[in-house]
Amino acid sequence: MTNHAFDEWCRDMEKRPVLAGIFPVLWVVLVSGIGFFWHLGSVGLIDETEPLFAEASRQMLVRGDWITPFFNDETRFDKPALIYWCQAIAYQILGVNEWAVRLPSALVATAVVGFCFYILQWYCAKQDNLAGVSHPSRRWMVAGLGAALIALSPEMIVWARAGVSDMLLTFCMVSALLCFFLGYVAEEEEKTEKNSLLPNRWYTAFYILIGGAILSKGPVGIVLPGLVIGGFLLYVGNFWQVLREIKLFIGLFMIAIVSLPWYVLVIWRNGWNFINAFFGYHNVERFTAVVNRHSAPWYFYFVVLLLGFAPYSVYLPSAIIKVKFWQRKYWMSQSRFQQFGLFNVAWVFGIFGFFTIAVTKLPSYILPLMPAVGILIALLFADLINRDTIRVSTIPGFRITAWVNILFVTIIGVTSFYVPGLFGQDSSAPNFKQLLQQSNLTEVCGIIWLASAIFLSILLIRKYWVGLFGVNLVAFSLFLLFVLTPAQYIMDSERQMPLRKLSAIAVLNQRPNEELIMLGFKKPSVAFYTQRQINYIGGSESASEYIQNQAVKKGQKSVIVFAQPKKFPEMGLQPTDYKILGDRGAYQVIRVPIKS
Repeated sequence: MTNHAFDEWCRDMEKRPVLAGIFPVLWVVLVSGIGFFWHLGSVGLIDETEPLFAEASRQMLVRGDWITPFFNDETRFDKPALIYWCQAIAYQILGVNEWAVRLPSALVATAVVGFCFYILQWYCAKQDNLAGVSHPSRRWMVAGLGAALIALSPEMIVWARAGVSDMLLTFCMVSALLCFFLGYVAEEEEKTEKNSLLPNRWYTAFYILIGGAILSKGPVGIVLPGLVIGGFLLYVGNFWQVLREIKLFIGLFMIAIVSLPWYVLVIWRNGWNFINAFFGYHNVERFTAVVNRHSAPWYFYFVVLLLGFAPYSVYLPSAIIKVKFWQRKYWMSQSRFQQFGLFNVAWVFGIFGFFTIAVTKLPSYILPLMPAVGILIALLFADLINRDTIRVSTIPGFRITAWVNILFVTIIGVTSFYVPGLFGQDSSAPNFKQLLQQSNLTEVCGIIWLASAIFLSILLIRKYWVGLFGVNLVAFSLFLLFVLTPAQYIMDSERQMPLRKLSAIAVLNQRPNEELIMLGFKKPSVAFYTQRQINYIGGSESASEYIQNQAVKKGQKSVIVFAQPKKFPEMGLQPTDYKILGDRGAYQVIRVPIKS
C-alpha cells in the first residue's frame, strides 16, 4: 500500500514545477552515476574490442580524416563513423584517455534511463486520467523503479562502461521506438492535421534517431525497429492507417539526410573495399554465417537475458504474461496509449527472435531490448501498487516468481564462495586466481546475496510484495560497488596494466625508425597506448623470418618485440640474442638486434 505521507509529498511536489523537474534529473543522475560513471575511467582499456574503437577515433583526430576510420594505419570498416566522431570529440575536450573513450557510451546510456523514466511517468499519468484519479506517488515510484532497473542491470552497465558502438546503437534505437510510440499516441489524441506535409514532432524525432542508428551500426539500425513496429502494427490491425499518418516517404528522406552523406563519402573514397567489408562481411555474413568464431546454441540468448538483467529478469515471464498479448481482439479495441505494454512485448520478441535466428551470436546483440524488459517489469510493479489489498493471485505466477527470485539469489550467493575454484590457469593473468582469493571478494559477494535472500524471504512471508524490488536493487548496488568494482581493479592489474607499462617502456626506449612487433597475440591496447603502428605476427617462425628479411630491407638495426617469454626460444632466440627492456606480468618487451 502506498504510504500516505509519501503520496502527499508527491502531490505537493507536482504543484512546484521546478521541484518536479529537478527530482527526475537527480534520480536518473544518481542511478546512472552508480551504474555507469562510478570509476568509469579508472581502469585501462580492455582488449580486444575496446582499444580498436579508441585507437581508430584517435587516428581520425590525428589524421583529420573524419570519413575513413583507420586502426594501426589500416582502414577499419567494422562500424560506421558515429562512434568515432563522438570519441574524437571527447578527446578534444578531455584529452586522449580512458574517460574520453567511454564517456559517449555512459552519456547515451544515461539518456536511455532518463527517457524510460519519462515515458513510464507519462504512461501512468495517462492511466490516472483515464480512471479519473490522481496517484502521483504511483507515477514517481513506477518511473523511478523502471529507471533504476535499467541503470542497475548487468548488460547495461557493461556496455555503458565500454568505448564501443553498442550503447550508441541502443540509445538511437530505444529512443526511436519510444518516440514512435509517443507519436503513435499523439496522432490519435491530437488529431494532427491530415493535410500537413510533415509528420508530427515525435515521428520526426523517430526518423532522425533511425538515421543515427544507421550511422551507429549500419542497416540493423532500421531493420530492427522496422521489425518491431511492423509486427506490432500488424497485430493491432492498424498497419496501413499508421503507414499513411507517419508520412513514410518524407520520413525516409529525413533518414537519408542524416545517415547517407557519410556512406556516400566513404564509398566514394574507398569503393568496393568498404562495400565488401562493411555490407558483405560485417552485416550479411554475421546474420547468415558464423563470423570470428562467435557461434552459440539456440538457447544462448535465454541465458544472456537471464544474466544480463539479473536478478530482476526472473520477473519477466510474469510481466509478459500479465500483458496477455495473445488476446488480440482486446488489444485491437484499446486506445493507443493503452497498448504500451503490448508494444514493449513486441519490442522484446522482435529483437530476441531476430538474433536467435541469426547465426553469429554475441551478448551485446540483444542490448537494445533490455530497456523494454525494465519497462515491462516496472509495469508489473505498477500493477502491484494499484491494489490496495494487493491480490497477487490475479498476477499470473507472481508468488511463484518471487520464490524463484529467492532461489536465484541464493544460488548466486552459494556459488560465489566457489568462484575461485572455477577459474582455470590463464597465461595472460597467471596471478588473478590467487589475488581474487586473497581479496575475499567472493565471500563478500556470497554474504550480500545470501543476506538479500533472507530479506526477500521475510518480505514474501509478510506479503510485502512491493519491497521485493527494492531489496533486489539494493543487493545489486552493493554487489556492484563492493565486489565488481574491486574485482575489476584486480583483473586490470593482471591483464591490462602490464601491457600499459610495457607500452610506455617501449615508447621510452624506441629508436628512430625502430619497428614495434607483437608476437603470438594481438592486443590492440598496445597500439593505443604506444600511439605507434604495431606489426602483429602470429607465429614464432614467421616472426623470426620477418625480422631477418623484411626488417633488413628496411635498413633497421633492431626491432622491439612484445611477447610472452616462452615465445622467444620458439623464435630461435637465446638469452644473449636480445635485451630485455621491460618485464611485467605475463609479458616482456625486448630489443632484438638484426644480424647482418
